[in-house]
Amino acid sequence: MPQPLPMTLVQESPLPADRPVSAFAADVEALLAEHPDTGLLAFPELHLCGVTGTRSERDERLRAAAEPLPGKRSAALAELAGDMGVWLAPGSVCELGPNGELFNTAVVYSPDGELVASYRKVFPWRPYEPYDPGDRFVVFDVPDAGRVGLSICYDAWFPEVARHLAWMGADLVLNPVQTTTADREQELVLARANAIVNQVFVVSLNAAAPVGVGQSLVVDPEGRVLLEVADAEPAVLAPTLDLGEVARVRERGTAGLNRMWEQFADGDAPLELPLYQGRIDPGRWRPRGGGAG
Repeated sequence: MPQPLPMTLVQESPLPADRPVSAFAADVEALLAEHPDTGLLAFPELHLCGVTGTRSERDERLRAAAEPLPGKRSAALAELAGDMGVWLAPGSVCELGPNGELFNTAVVYSPDGELVASYRKVFPWRPYEPYDPGDRFVVFDVPDAGRVGLSICYDAWFPEVARHLAWMGADLVLNPVQTTTADREQELVLARANAIVNQVFVVSLNAAAPVGVGQSLVVDPEGRVLLEVADAEPAVLAPTLDLGEVARVRERGTAGLNRMWEQFADGDAPLELPLYQGRIDPGRWRPRGGGAG
């Protein structure tokens, strides 16, 4: 039986890229003092890599802030998570790839002080972002609670991301965001839509003013908004999520009706997908097992 997962979600403006992890550690310690039951602590996209300037200056500074994984910054974050005894998702960071690539990479550290997940943003916001795209979807298990899938900001506009994470057994899609533009209204709809069509929890955690437009929210597997921030001011959301609700919704159906993951019957013919030069095989349609246990 999954155990509830207490989360602390921090809607803040990004920190300067040259700010040491030790200073971020003081922020984490203060937050955990206010929310001592936190199981998973999460921050917005590029929270540790804030830069300013013109587009060319920004891109240059982002590249200057990039470090390999593993690297010095990652080691310090792992040590911080271990010292605090918390699942730490410090937003995404600028990762320097092995061939000089620049990735926007979400990282997660366990209470044991280990890097347990790193996800390179598959859909950089082109033509505005300088990142190279990632090539795989990533989930990780929080023992006794459930499985979490990672996406980053613009990924939410591509249904393939949330669908693959759900198929990989994610109960929760954690989507750190740094949206500065007028399309946040659409992103709020997408957060609910991705939750509904995949029957998963979705957290869309945006940066605060003056960089981001805020409006972070937590959505349940039927698309209901559980918690939200109405504006761009710094804020903290502290939901406790029972990720076992995903299995219950899929069993009884959304609104007591719709069981999309049970759509195919034994013997149904595969559905060709010409867009992908592939197909849906009914025998592979259902999600893989989640991570609780």
